[in-house]
Amino acid sequence: MTSLSEGHIDRSPRKGAGGGASTCTTCPYCGVGCGVIATPDFTAPTPRVEIAGDTDHPANFGRLCVKGMALGETVSTEGRLLHPQVYGQKAGWSQTLDLVASRFAKTIEKHGPDSVALYVSGQLLSEDYYVANKLMKGFVGSANIDTNSRLCMASSVAGHKRAFGTDTVPGTYEDLEEADLVVLTGSNLAWCHPVLYQRIAAAKAARPTMRVVNIDPRRTATCDLSDLHLPLAPGSDVALFNGLLAAIAKSGAVDDSFVETHVNGFDAALAAAQAVDLSVCDLDAGDIATFFDWFCSTEKTVTVYSQGVNQSSAGADKVNAILNCHLATGRIGRAGMGPFSVTGQPNAMGGREVGGLANMLACHLDLENANHRDAVQGFWNAPVMADKAGLKAVDMFEAVGSGKIKAIWIICTNPVVSMPDADAVKAALEGCDFVVVSDMYATTDTARLAHVVLPATGWGEKDGTVTNSERRISRQRAFLPSAGESRHDWDILSDVARRMGFSGFEYERPVDIFREYAALSGLAAHLGRDFDISGLKDITDAEYEALQPVQWPVSTVKTGGRFFGQGGFFTEDGRARMLPVTHRPPQGKRARKYPMWLNTGRVRDHWHTMTRTALSARLGGHLAEPFLEIHPVDAKALGLKPASLADVTSPRGTATLRVLVTDRLRQGEVFAPMHWTGETAPTGRIDALVAPIVDPVSGQPESKATPVRVSPHSAAWYGFAVSVHEPQAGTRYWAKARAQTGWRIELADDKEPADWLRFAARLLDLDPDSCEALTLFDDASGLWRVAFLRDGVLAGALFAARDPVAVARAHVVGQLDQPSGPPILAGRPGADMPDPGATICSCFNVGINTIVSAIEAQGLASVDAIGVALKAGTNCGSCRPELQALLSTSAKKEAAE
Repeated sequence: MTSLSEGHIDRSPRKGAGGGASTCTTCPYCGVGCGVIATPDFTAPTPRVEIAGDTDHPANFGRLCVKGMALGETVSTEGRLLHPQVYGQKAGWSQTLDLVASRFAKTIEKHGPDSVALYVSGQLLSEDYYVANKLMKGFVGSANIDTNSRLCMASSVAGHKRAFGTDTVPGTYEDLEEADLVVLTGSNLAWCHPVLYQRIAAAKAARPTMRVVNIDPRRTATCDLSDLHLPLAPGSDVALFNGLLAAIAKSGAVDDSFVETHVNGFDAALAAAQAVDLSVCDLDAGDIATFFDWFCSTEKTVTVYSQGVNQSSAGADKVNAILNCHLATGRIGRAGMGPFSVTGQPNAMGGREVGGLANMLACHLDLENANHRDAVQGFWNAPVMADKAGLKAVDMFEAVGSGKIKAIWIICTNPVVSMPDADAVKAALEGCDFVVVSDMYATTDTARLAHVVLPATGWGEKDGTVTNSERRISRQRAFLPSAGESRHDWDILSDVARRMGFSGFEYERPVDIFREYAALSGLAAHLGRDFDISGLKDITDAEYEALQPVQWPVSTVKTGGRFFGQGGFFTEDGRARMLPVTHRPPQGKRARKYPMWLNTGRVRDHWHTMTRTALSARLGGHLAEPFLEIHPVDAKALGLKPASLADVTSPRGTATLRVLVTDRLRQGEVFAPMHWTGETAPTGRIDALVAPIVDPVSGQPESKATPVRVSPHSAAWYGFAVSVHEPQAGTRYWAKARAQTGWRIELADDKEPADWLRFAARLLDLDPDSCEALTLFDDASGLWRVAFLRDGVLAGALFAARDPVAVARAHVVGQLDQPSGPPILAGRPGADMPDPGATICSCFNVGINTIVSAIEAQGLASVDAIGVALKAGTNCGSCRPELQALLSTSAKKEAAE
């Protein structure tokens, strides 16, 4: 074990202030893979977990985003699934797993191995993922195992394999700091990978000559760091990077020696690029010229790309267009330069390494290669081996709907919310013969449809490894006991495999799986693959427990570092491939009926379908309901007012969202986040609108360009409510979120209640006979307010009106479960009680009104000055772009006055 004196955190347990041991583990959110120190306090009435960044972890050096900082607020066992359920009834593990094994075995016997499927997740640990892949491909004999990583990283995988021969990320996070030019394309890094954003921001502050280009149809928070923003038309990335390749050749920036020695396909790729029509990008010609000039004249250039590139029907071509530019210039695999794919999930990279995708084998071996298949089958001593690619995610659920797949096991993911054409996915599962779901909760949109629900351990309880976006393997360690009867996913899978009669699944601990996996990687290396951690195949139990974050490869030859700086690609001839790619517009067709493009994505403080982040009131305070960003010109033309509701309709369905009028996006385009579910906002399930159109190479869905129409949502009344109990809404529109001492909910309906007092009591789950009711009802003006006090303490309140309700929401939420009286019906604080306003800094719970008042009263002129005065922006830094925007607005206001 490395000691503290050698400059590393001691991974051995040590006592924290609350009596619990501090544990070094890894954050379970995005692919940055930040190190976390968790210290549970079991002495408190309710067990708590103190969270801090691991200052020695090379991914974050102690930094954490607000989601990571709030992890301690998400580990409660409240609402957890604590025992197996079979057809809605509590069951024992033995009988439940007998049922799962029997149903899968009988289905395979009757209909063949391709009649069953596993759909897994980038949130699984590598050990879980490995066992799932081994079971399906080597023992069931089908490659029908795919993952929700198909929705975020499959195009990057395809692009890497076409160019490099393997799915290899060439560089390291240090390259982002050493570059002189960082190009961010299709990546709102400030919100989606905040720690990487802060690393770049710190590097730019230390070296102001560094330039940042942001390529995105929207003006996002990431633009705060950018020297140039290119708001290109949706889907035109290939055209832009083809134009760049042509400019590289014209300016003499081609590295002729590198291309001649290490690259095939240059002439064909350049010919395709020179035929580009840059007008499809709809960008200012001067801005394009600036970008091209900066790239061509800057050797140390890194291009960071993410979902805006990948989630496209031309995603793989977009990736290869980017790779072409780096291969042509030889800017790859050396310090401060290279293409860099950042992953959206904590172990999307690990899932790719273990072969979690339907068209891969473990350790980056190729399913289509007979030698690779034979080698893996022999290593596993498997009775059969899948010999063709399985069904990718979209095709898989279509096969469930058609009856081709008759039994499916879904692990650690929520496809009824996250898949495109989500309502069709729901219908497919409703009609499936046998659905098994492994999850922490039985209440997710997907788990509600399962015949069998298996309780799985979650973060804080799981033990194993994950791999981040720079190929760094880190340990995720348990520091909490397993909740109820929950079990680890690898353990559940292995138990079912044994019950199906398969040997080779006699694992007792995660390290047993890791050693096998590492040994297989050595075999893969002998077959010419990049992934090699064979140097860890003999790792002892103690060494595994103390494993430091390590970047692969880990072999007797090399540990860590970059790939391809001196060539050495993993193709048959060892040369990279440049591909001729051409612009293909989004495959959905805008028409008179659906004239706008819908773009989907993430928000700052939530993640995926909120099964974790929705547990934190702090995270819910930033953006508490689903929304639609729309340009002011479009909003005016459609009759949409700020804070009203809009119906967004595609050929697949309709969502109802809160209107946010902003010039941050282009006319004719709208944006909506993808996090809300049937549990939190049923009409906000935005992926129900997205068509199942996929990239023909990667199978990744086109989630960034869906044709829609937008129209005002007609409501008879709107409401906002708070309650110490979870609200029981039955209105046409609702969106609820946790508050510090209860719940908050937004409401709207097309019919006014006959009895507002009774309606409010039912909504807030309160007994009006046990409460004092304060009311303000005015039918003439359409204003209805009611507050319920128990022993003088606010238990709940409803504010309703015929227009969107204008109350100080942060103030009302803060009064919940506090002594109160008639002034609460005003919905606003008195003069002696300032309204903090909507939360901007979630780390320190600082509201917009507090910040604006401080800017004006104290003459604050910088984000750092705000930090000194209020602490806002001094922790994770995710809110710093919003703080800068408030400063800019204040400056404009002052100049106008």
